[in-house]
Amino acid sequence: MAGTVSNLPRLGPATFHRDAITLASDLLGCLLVRRYRGRTTSGIITETEAYPGGDDSASHSHAGHRSRRNESMYLPGGHCYVYLIYGMHHCVNIVSGPGDSGEAVLIRSLWPVDGIDLMRRRRERRRPLCAGPARLCQAMKIDRAQDGLDLIESACLYVLGRPEGFSDSVLRGPRIGIDPAGSHAMRPWRMVLGGYRTRVSVAIPGAPLPRPLAP
Repeated sequence: MAGTVSNLPRLGPATFHRDAITLASDLLGCLLVRRYRGRTTSGIITETEAYPGGDDSASHSHAGHRSRRNESMYLPGGHCYVYLIYGMHHCVNIVSGPGDSGEAVLIRSLWPVDGIDLMRRRRERRRPLCAGPARLCQAMKIDRAQDGLDLIESACLYVLGRPEGFSDSVLRGPRIGIDPAGSHAMRPWRMVLGGYRTRVSVAIPGAPLPRPLAP
């Protein structure tokens, strides 16, 4: 895959300025790349969740809420929104839309491609490496320092297009950990790359389990 990856186009505004639900699907199969201290880690995006803001009660920008914590959600599409959960785990989102819309896509899982040994060391050899938002942030060395980063211009974190031959099949289901009483709890805004032996955090109900692929 390495030769293919080196020729992949970098995603730009035309992709990131789409709405969150569209972008959550379009990011599947694309490559998230992280460069840190001369080392590269990367992974194919296999699972996402859309948070379109507005009346979505699960979104940090619900009803236009703004704070120091979520201000990056209001940047133009293609910026990073990184937040901390439980005081210890980071989650990385890609902001969507033209700006000031409070939309973002949570990256939930990756299929590791480059720097797998480094990912294992960062994860202290715990597996899976990148199935789940906190795990992938630890494996890729992503934290609050990347909050607000412009993925279109950055040399240390960016997204490349889908490698040739990758499936564009998408499985959809409800998002994880959403209050079941919420008005948008059952919306199919979690997206999983279909047709491959990918590793995801939680299987889509009713869909065949992906065959595990090491690591």
